[in-house]
Amino acid sequence: MENEIQRSYFSIGDVAKMFDLTPATLRYWEKEFSEIKPFKNKKGERYYSRHDVDTIKTIYYLTKTKGYTLKGAKDALKQDFVQATSNAQIADTLLKVKKMLLDIKANLDA
Repeated sequence: MENEIQRSYFSIGDVAKMFDLTPATLRYWEKEFSEIKPFKNKKGERYYSRHDVDTIKTIYYLTKTKGYTLKGAKDALKQDFVQATSNAQIADTLLKVKKMLLDIKANLDA
């Protein structure tokens, strides 16, 4: 798979895999959250920008990690989008660090 850092747009399937969601969930979130605005080609295929992916990451963090309802997530985004996004990025970074540390531990134990 192409290096995600270099990509500008992601298909609905790629984004669904990133977050372990169904494409139907992403389409539903698109209807519920005006902040998600994927590009649609002539065939109607969706392509999500990095900004869209970051927004989805924030919604995922609020709903799946913090336990917010969709309405609660909408309210949180409306109150302070920057803070909600920042918190989601911090949580994502901490999970990556945790995984890295667990990998190091596993290599030391081996």
